[in-house]
Amino acid sequence: MASFSREALEQRRDSGRTLPFDVAIRCSRQPADRPLRRPRFVFGLKELSGALGDLGTFLPHVLGAITVAGLSPAGVFVSFGLFYLASGAAYGIPVGVQPMKAASAAVLIQGMTPAEVSAGALIIGFFFLVAGATGLVSMLARVTPPWTTAGIQLGLGASLAWLGLKLAWSQPLLSAIVAGAMGLLLFNRRVPAALVGLALGVGLAFALGINKGIPEVDWGLYLPRGVVPRPHDFLRAAYVAVLPQVPLTLTNAIIVTAALARRYFPKEEHHVTVRNLSLSTGIVNMLAAPLGGYMMCHGAGGLAGHYRFGARTGGAAVIIGAAFLSLGLFLGSGGMALLALIPTAAVGSLLLFSGFELAASSRVWRFPRWAVGLALGVATLSFGFNPAVGFGAGLAAGWALRRWCPAIMVSMAQAEEERAYICSRDGGPQFQAS
Repeated sequence: MASFSREALEQRRDSGRTLPFDVAIRCSRQPADRPLRRPRFVFGLKELSGALGDLGTFLPHVLGAITVAGLSPAGVFVSFGLFYLASGAAYGIPVGVQPMKAASAAVLIQGMTPAEVSAGALIIGFFFLVAGATGLVSMLARVTPPWTTAGIQLGLGASLAWLGLKLAWSQPLLSAIVAGAMGLLLFNRRVPAALVGLALGVGLAFALGINKGIPEVDWGLYLPRGVVPRPHDFLRAAYVAVLPQVPLTLTNAIIVTAALARRYFPKEEHHVTVRNLSLSTGIVNMLAAPLGGYMMCHGAGGLAGHYRFGARTGGAAVIIGAAFLSLGLFLGSGGMALLALIPTAAVGSLLLFSGFELAASSRVWRFPRWAVGLALGVATLSFGFNPAVGFGAGLAAGWALRRWCPAIMVSMAQAEEERAYICSRDGGPQFQAS
């Protein structure tokens, strides 16, 4: 593992080995005209392990939607692959790309056709493109109290961990082995925990007879099939998928993801802002919809999963994006069959540790006692009902505090802003990469 300490980055800068698209690092002790820069992409075992960290969210939703709705595997995998590649290149950190969960529930429970899925992606894409371009999403982020964001993050982390436990319980013996191995390996920075855990899970699934054999795949060139939705497709998609999905995307995929990126990478100029996340979500969904793609967004759980299993740069997003793109273009439905070899136990284990990471990174204890109570209330609503419910309650509580106790909110906002720009104690960045 290479260590990009302050000294290493200074040597890299002074030797002229930096590239124009490298990620700048902000620190008060470095010259403003000669900023330190770290590589935008690093490729190694830890980045590979981190690239696999969000498969726990991807596999159940996407494989189920392809099967139930009859979506084209090529269109779905290609759209996810391109979105991941674009995210890695644009942001330089392991920003996740996930299927939209409320929309996936509509696909699996209500039943949606490929044309309705395409229509839903177009509506959602247009909404977030407009919200980002007009500044609406930035305004909502500004009026959202920090303890509301932390509470939603804690609730989402608990939800992911609970879902992981439920999936793991379906194969308890295999889950205990895989989760135990992952948990031990996470303490060793040199070992790719997700990669080893998935390989162990697949191998044991064959040994225990869960996987009956390697599926036959037909190599070839599988191009996405175009989908043209009709007016009635837009109406049904708006009702069953878009309306429940928009609040969830606004909270989890945009506001909480931007906050988590600031928490994980406080000194790096990665441009993961609520405005940019809204714009990228909107643009990619509108481009993917005609190709038979799926409704996609970023996600705090995805970023937490990639980070927890070792990813630190855009290299992880490029790795998983290239893998999805290759599966879609060259294997088609065979790619789906290969991914189905990953047992539920391994999927649940990934979700479990991703959920723990997301919940722990909320750090609700850093707030005053009154704000901790409010954050826990928001987390409870997010876990028990929906992050949108917690978001609405947090906004209402924040409005009441601004109305009746404005001094409290002003002091908290100032403390959060100062905390966001604090450099490490030794005055330099500490960046670990494979």
